[in-house]
Amino acid sequence: ELNVSVASQTLVFSKTSLQVSRISPRRPRAVYFNDDVYIGWVQHGDVIEISAADPRLGGTFYSVSQRRADSPVIQRETSRCLQCHASTHTRRTPGHMVRSVFPDEAGQPVYRLGTHITEPASPLIERFGGWYVTGTHGEMRHMGNAWLVASDKPDQLDVERGANVLDLSEFLDTSPYLSPHSDLVALLVLQHQVHVHNVLTSANHSGRLTARDAVIMNRALERDETYQSDSTRRRYRSAADKVVKALLCNGEAPLTSDIQGTSAFAAEFVARGPFDQHGRSLRELDLHRRLFRYPCSFLVYSDAFNALPDGVMCEVRAQFAQVLSGNDVSGEFAYLSSEDRVAISEILEHTGVFDVAAESR
Repeated sequence: ELNVSVASQTLVFSKTSLQVSRISPRRPRAVYFNDDVYIGWVQHGDVIEISAADPRLGGTFYSVSQRRADSPVIQRETSRCLQCHASTHTRRTPGHMVRSVFPDEAGQPVYRLGTHITEPASPLIERFGGWYVTGTHGEMRHMGNAWLVASDKPDQLDVERGANVLDLSEFLDTSPYLSPHSDLVALLVLQHQVHVHNVLTSANHSGRLTARDAVIMNRALERDETYQSDSTRRRYRSAADKVVKALLCNGEAPLTSDIQGTSAFAAEFVARGPFDQHGRSLRELDLHRRLFRYPCSFLVYSDAFNALPDGVMCEVRAQFAQVLSGNDVSGEFAYLSSEDRVAISEILEHTGVFDVAAESR
């Protein structure tokens, strides 16, 4: 009903979500997702967890009882979920997060050893603690498929045991799940889009607050209602700067080995397009040097991006034009080759996002 593919399944065994008592390395929580919706399922759990990236609110959370009913009820969740999902980890706005922890043998995070909030800049070695991971990644290592035996020594996490795992049968019985996979490519895309959604939500809230404050100040100072002060422009520009960096994959940790998943996720993800007249898409994957072939997020097609307030969106379009036209030659975007900039510009134009050349003029 929600158009969420089984191939998107990832499995997390750390006790870091709502139904912690039901989760363990033998019974991980399954997470399924598309561009806008996330589903959490736990074996013998009380509820199925649903969250969505609302274009204006950000992360919104719901539950559905797992008990059979003639008329199932989707229940809105607020206080329980937002204690964690509207914190510093989500830029103090309702959002989602992917956390990497040092789990013990029961899946309990050993918090005194610290945790990692996973973002695109996170190196692979800091990712997937408390998660199962299926796929190959060469000589790179991650924290997945492993837990601490001596919890006071984080260097005893056996990253070699967890490396390049293709089959989870040595860790758990996967038969109760819709898929035997916890696909590495799906995990990387999940982490990318969670980060971008959070940035978009933060920029949306910031832009709306800025617009409100501008109206109040213009009335108080008897200025034209459309007047923008230097302060207002700076606030819009600051929010837009974060959006542009997130969308253009700025600061992404490089890949040093080839990545390959184990499920149909990558093929399904790429096939969704949209495509330009040359058959190119922002969903095309690289998986050699970086996540995407063309380093611009597919979330430019999302309702969350399109819902950005006018003041922020104007700045976003202007900054995109500066970067992709080659006028911005600062070191921040040096990773974008001239070929990258041309390809991204053409894809954006021909898939209906905006015309970069026109914006440059």
